[in-house]
Amino acid sequence: MLLSLENAQLLDKEDSLNRYREEFYLKPNSIYLDGNSLGLLSKRAERTLLESLNDWKEHGIDGWTKGKHPWFFLSEKLGEMMAPLVGGLANEVIVTGSTTVNLHQLVATFYKPEGKRTKILADELTFPSDIYALQSQLRIHGLDSNTHLVRVKSRDGRFLEEEAIIEAMTDEIALIILPTVLYRSGQILDMKRLTAEANKRGILIGFDGCHSIGAIPHSFTEWGVDFAYWCNYKHLNGGPGTVGGLYVNSKHFGTAPGLAGWFGSKKEKQFDMEHTLTLADSAGAYQIGTPHVLSLAPLLGALEIFTEAGIENIRTKSLKINKFLMDLLEQEATGLGFMIGNPLEDYRRGGHVSLEHKEAARICKALKENGIIPDFRAPNIIRLAPVALYTSYSEVWEVVQVLKKIMTEKQYEKFKNEREIIA
Repeated sequence: MLLSLENAQLLDKEDSLNRYREEFYLKPNSIYLDGNSLGLLSKRAERTLLESLNDWKEHGIDGWTKGKHPWFFLSEKLGEMMAPLVGGLANEVIVTGSTTVNLHQLVATFYKPEGKRTKILADELTFPSDIYALQSQLRIHGLDSNTHLVRVKSRDGRFLEEEAIIEAMTDEIALIILPTVLYRSGQILDMKRLTAEANKRGILIGFDGCHSIGAIPHSFTEWGVDFAYWCNYKHLNGGPGTVGGLYVNSKHFGTAPGLAGWFGSKKEKQFDMEHTLTLADSAGAYQIGTPHVLSLAPLLGALEIFTEAGIENIRTKSLKINKFLMDLLEQEATGLGFMIGNPLEDYRRGGHVSLEHKEAARICKALKENGIIPDFRAPNIIRLAPVALYTSYSEVWEVVQVLKKIMTEKQYEKFKNEREIIA
């Protein structure tokens, strides 16, 4: 059966999450498909930011313990709200730092080269910032990253095979750092299986959840994951530069942070100003400095929506609307040079469609000229992310029609096939 605009409109009527569209600031005459890079502002996130600004206005220094959202406990409160999204206990999650800062903290804490176990295992498709951090941590230990950073190879430049990762878990590996979802292809790694294999070998394993948090469910504690870290500005819609998150399995509580700071103190001891650190008996121990309150505040409202909508419901729609997009591309864009470069199986696919084309950079520019916001990843990927909370099926239909028009009219040819400063 051919898909049509009427199919899309019917799906919108049946969509239980469709009501959340009105919660977000959607730009007229524009379709936003870049929520896997930066989620849109919701009215609730705006409200809680303004409430925190008012707390500063009304209470000054007393805003740390008074007002609508007392700042001193804000990271812990947000960690508790976020815990269900990662499958952690409330005290195993803290909202703090940024992705790379938190990775540095966790590697500094849990990477302990000893005897033969001196190497860190990663992969060649992971986000570059993670590699930079791991290389620098190895340098701090006086180790050569060319020999001590092992990167699992990809056969095709798109996907990783769990078997290859497991094979690389030798008795020389001290620590494993992997993405939950590959940022280019959207492949979900089998975190449960990889964690079990690492645990079996006595290797600590941590995950970068930047491209999965808020898009797919996790069960970090049940799986036995040692630690994880992520940003909160993509699928979670926390705003540009919003504070990141980290997870530490409670079995590691009491392990001294590699990078210590006073916000890792027990709350009741922090202002004793002692030169002996009394660690919090929670993931809060791995905070370093004062939280960026005004970058935390929008998350309060953003997470309210996730609590209401439910991550399982979000995942169900995400899979359905992304499948609708892929089916439409197959129906409408055949013969135009496109290739779908993400996994087709639901259990292996994250929250975006990875569309490959040799003219990808030019096509992205043409899409933007037509009011559609995608993003580009070198060398040839157009990432399209229908977001469960604010993208409609009718919008997806419109996107594919515009894409077909761009290609048949060769609108992309007036642009250079190179990325902008920010792709």
